[in-house]
Amino acid sequence: MRRKFIAGNWKMNTTAAQGVELATALAKAVGSASDVEVAVCPPSVYLSAIGAAIKGSAIGLGAQNCHYEAKGAFTGEVAPAMLLDVGCKYVILGHSERRQLFHETNQDVNKKVIAALAAGLTPIVCVGETLDERQAARTQAVVREQVEGSLAGLTGEQVLKLVIAYEPIWAIGTGVVATPQQAEEVHADLRSLLSSRYTAPVAEAVRIQYGGSVNAENAATLLSQPNIDGALVGGAALKADGFLAIIQGAR
Repeated sequence: MRRKFIAGNWKMNTTAAQGVELATALAKAVGSASDVEVAVCPPSVYLSAIGAAIKGSAIGLGAQNCHYEAKGAFTGEVAPAMLLDVGCKYVILGHSERRQLFHETNQDVNKKVIAALAAGLTPIVCVGETLDERQAARTQAVVREQVEGSLAGLTGEQVLKLVIAYEPIWAIGTGVVATPQQAEEVHADLRSLLSSRYTAPVAEAVRIQYGGSVNAENAATLLSQPNIDGALVGGAALKADGFLAIIQGAR
């Protein structure tokens, strides 16, 4: 049985004070409950402060990106081991905003995934199609290409240590959400792909989150689908009540 995993991607939002207030409220509400895995991914400059705010709770700390080199002359970048050093357990990689705005390729994401795994982090590897690609009936081909490229060279054992997040780009921050049937169809296809690339037991064990305008109203319906194992939450993760309602929806 795959444990549901709800992660909040705060993106480039919150001040330090706002982030600590939010994290403190979440930590108090979640406490030590472990039936649903929960993580928050604040801006990197606030990781230490948020880590301190959630300390002692069951909430894990995650980063929004990392570099693929362990160290060196890479001004402005953050190495996986640095994230581990400040208490991170997770790192989001290949988010559509990284792919679109910063032109990250599948190869770039692949190098980051390998580096994150080597450091002991759990990568949350994002994939998803644009509206044009969906309308052209290319969803399956695009998402499969992203998964195959982002996970290139990984063994089944390594894949068991990561999470995949399906985030249709047309549903991110738009208020438009994939129907439960649309999301489930892609999740089921991803599990089939993992089974053919690795083994059926690996495919059954890997968690696949959904992301894209997930909120308190639609979370329970989405998360009731057999192949949807959680949510990567954007805007709704910035308010404690809304994020806690999504966690409740996972129950």
